[in-house]
Amino acid sequence: MIQLYFLSVLCNALAGYILFSENGSDIDKPAFPVNNPTFYLILGILSAVTGVLKLLSPVGGGIFILGDLIPGSAGIIAGLVFIFGIYRQDSVSKSGELERIGTNLLTLRKPIGMGLIAVAIMHFVFGELIFL
Repeated sequence: MIQLYFLSVLCNALAGYILFSENGSDIDKPAFPVNNPTFYLILGILSAVTGVLKLLSPVGGGIFILGDLIPGSAGIIAGLVFIFGIYRQDSVSKSGELERIGTNLLTLRKPIGMGLIAVAIMHFVFGELIFL
């Protein structure tokens, strides 16, 4: 499905730009003009769902589960970063396994953002490859 391909490229590029262009330490203060937590939540859910669907439907009709492994995994990671960012804002308790995973993901926002932009560009240019 070419629509899913375009949505994957768009979500990965937009999420990468937002994560890479952050100014502050919180996810709600980026340099991106939209400063709405609902937008970040929707982008996170859309990125994660698109990532899961990319694993199941390859662009070139290749291998079933290895369809678009790198863009699918990148979309899932982008979704987790945005969802954990929103969860940390609204959460009252700051302990437990989710807090540790969220802290580890949120400390690597800029490298994850650079990786997402690179994956989006490579996936756009080389859409027919098995792993991209």
